Amino acid sequence: MSTSDHGTIATNDEDVVVLYRGGRLPSWYQLDSSQQLEFQQQHVDLMLDVAREHRLRNMDGYRLIAPRGAWERFWAIAFPDLDGAEAWMTAEVAPPYGRYGYYEYDLARRWRPDSLSWLPTRTMDASEKDPRSVPDLSVDTGSIVVLCFSRWQRGSDAVAPDVRGDDRRRRRLQEVAQEHGLMHGEVFRLVGSGRDGDLVWALEFPDLAGAEAWINAEVEPPGGAYHERTYNLVRRWAPGYFASWCSTR
Repeated sequence: MSTSDHGTIATNDEDVVVLYRGGRLPSWYQLDSSQQLEFQQQHVDLMLDVAREHRLRNMDGYRLIAPRGAWERFWAIAFPDLDGAEAWMTAEVAPPYGRYGYYEYDLARRWRPDSLSWLPTRTMDASEKDPRSVPDLSVDTGSIVVLCFSRWQRGSDAVAPDVRGDDRRRRRLQEVAQEHGLMHGEVFRLVGSGRDGDLVWALEFPDLAGAEAWINAEVEPPGGAYHERTYNLVRRWAPGYFASWCSTR
């Protein structure tokens, strides 16, 4: 996955996307249940107000199958402009709820060059219930998502595409997608570069076999030698509920 390959409600390639790695700190679990409910409701009300005011376009949440320290969930949250993204991040860390969370943000744009036009997209159905009333949240066990952070190895962009095996790699990934029923594919290009790369990929399959086949195809030589990648396996987090947040605009 590299730059060589030069939702939920409404999407636009010009949206500003907040990519958020987050989770709850241990101090959250030291609060009693009444405090947790009070702080959570204040937080939900605040975030829904931001979503409505700044016309939240899309929000997809994922829960890591194996958390990495305080990092438990990954979010892609799209607004039509930077003001919305900034307002969201500011509200998210606001106390009291914000004192108990882990927050790591990147800003990105959707990235879909012609060479990736074959990636399918999936639209999530929004719950019709009031999003201010938070239900019991859970993962969608009907699929598994490969979340990949990637970048070029240094100097790889100077290697001829035929030597890198770009076409071979692209054909192989398309074969895997067709064979294993790729359900959704989305790529984000960071504004600047993050600690794990400059592209973030979300590839959703019906089962682990598809996710494993995709990762294996990615690292096959020769193409696999020219990129750095960090993989995580995740599941969609309460997709119907969070799709309803985008209906508040």
